[in-house]
Amino acid sequence: MIDVAIIGGGPTGINCAIRAKKEGLTAVIFEKGLLVNSVFHFPSNMTFFSTSLKLEIGDIPFISHNDKPTRSEALEYYRRLVDYYKLDIRYRNRVESVEKKEDAFTIHTSKGVFHAKKVIVCTGFYDTPRKLNIPGEELSKVKHYYDEVHHYIGQKVVVIGGANSACDVALETWSKGAEVTMVVREKELYQNVKYWILPNVENRIKEGSIQAYFESEVKEIKQDSVVITTPDGLMEIENDYVLAMTGYKPDYGFLEACGIEFTDDETRRPILNDETLESNVEGLYLAGVVNGGLETNKLFIENTRHHPDLIFNHIKQSHAEV
Repeated sequence: MIDVAIIGGGPTGINCAIRAKKEGLTAVIFEKGLLVNSVFHFPSNMTFFSTSLKLEIGDIPFISHNDKPTRSEALEYYRRLVDYYKLDIRYRNRVESVEKKEDAFTIHTSKGVFHAKKVIVCTGFYDTPRKLNIPGEELSKVKHYYDEVHHYIGQKVVVIGGANSACDVALETWSKGAEVTMVVREKELYQNVKYWILPNVENRIKEGSIQAYFESEVKEIKQDSVVITTPDGLMEIENDYVLAMTGYKPDYGFLEACGIEFTDDETRRPILNDETLESNVEGLYLAGVVNGGLETNKLFIENTRHHPDLIFNHIKQSHAEV
């Protein structure tokens, strides 16, 4: 039987596995995709907002060429961590259900059944985009994840959203020759956009290089156009690609299947003991950004690095009391 089953092989899952190893506990990470799957699916030339120092885990330095590390540097850093600590990660092994039976958990995955004394869910939210739920969203021209700019050179691109991702995407695609239109539900761009990005995007909008419709929404996506509601009425514009940078949310279906309960307010945060991060299911913990619920702008790698300490301090205390 595994001492600790960790669901999710991102930075938080790795951090929890390192802490388990230091405590002399057996730990297995179940990852449905690749190592740090979310980071891998970030835009290929993405730069982190934080310094490498604030991203360090496991007492291993994060070396980057500049003050703010790149995606490729992060991928290499996490690979080195896994190699150094010889972590047991089961890749492409999706957890389908977690069931509590007496004092242990039965974990059904795409590759078998496992048993564990404790479970830590570190699934984040990046794999579950907020859908638009409008006609045409299923078209291949609609992307909920931004990959790289080359696809959009010389194309008519609609970027939906006004926060960090949308501003990054709008600016980069415009800089490489795309004809960019932003559709923003609010009256203005999100004012906490990266300080070196926000004025640049605002200036491009002001000079007309990027067209922006505020207090507006995309209502329908067609093969060669999109329909937008604006304060001036309904309009249809020519379009090749729609990049829906509308944010992400936790996989509530999976979490509910684990027996986890949530607050009934608009945040839908998991119900946790804030001092131990234990959920309403005894022995099942949640760590990392998933704990923010729908408030996905509250928790990051940087301010959740202490989560394994809270969890394993409680696990040690529980063992001592037995």
